[in-house]
Amino acid sequence: MPRAIAAALTPLREDGAALDLDALEPYLAFLAGHNIDGVLLAGTTGEGMNLSPDERKTLLEHAARGPLPVIAHCGAQTTATTVALCEHAAATGVDGVAVIAPPYFILDEESLLAHFTAAARACAPTPFYAYELKAASGYAIPPIVIERLREAVDNLVGMKVSDSPFENVAPYMLEGLDVLVGAEALIGEGLAAGAAGAVSGLASAFPDVVVDAVRSGDSTNAGALRAKVERFPRHAALKEVVRARGVPMEPDVRLPLRGLDDGERTELLRSVLL
Repeated sequence: MPRAIAAALTPLREDGAALDLDALEPYLAFLAGHNIDGVLLAGTTGEGMNLSPDERKTLLEHAARGPLPVIAHCGAQTTATTVALCEHAAATGVDGVAVIAPPYFILDEESLLAHFTAAARACAPTPFYAYELKAASGYAIPPIVIERLREAVDNLVGMKVSDSPFENVAPYMLEGLDVLVGAEALIGEGLAAGAAGAVSGLASAFPDVVVDAVRSGDSTNAGALRAKVERFPRHAALKEVVRARGVPMEPDVRLPLRGLDDGERTELLRSVLL
């Protein structure tokens, strides 16, 4: 059965300056209550790149005791930090580790291969996922890097591919790899092409909608709902929705991300919840 995995939000407090671990347990229970199959922790939706390594480790240690399988996003700017996060995740006993291509510097094939190889070996034998998101990294992972990585390590099991349109996803649909689609509008097309499921930012606040899309293969509603959310600062918008749905999570995000003003909050909730 294809998997519906939520790219989880990170609960914050003090205007985004500190983790809100008290909110983590009810939040994970909320996701589990809507039949989500697992969470990706500290990814793009989880503001992972805005958290310190120690915060990411603390967050993971608490989430790993929760009700859902956890894939830990361990991507960071440097290989050394990425490796340290991967080692910690494996020691914590997570179900998988995902690593995005480091942003800012556009790495060539050899640099990327060395980076991903070091990360995968650091968490072996924990299942490893390469995380492709050109919009965040600034460049795409060449498919040949994934093919060479599979030859270099034993624990590469799949990819999270959040690119769009689907023609940008298709080159990563390699035989024997579990590809998890990130763009909600493409879930149906991805499943039809053999994807193993979805890792969805929308599922962080609307797990029921994404579970339905993955189970039915029809992602029309999920794609339309994501488009509505994208009209607002996304991280704050998703936290506002979670709070409105009864989870005691503050809408705080970490600077330079910003929250919603009163007008945006009213418009958002009216458009997605009514």
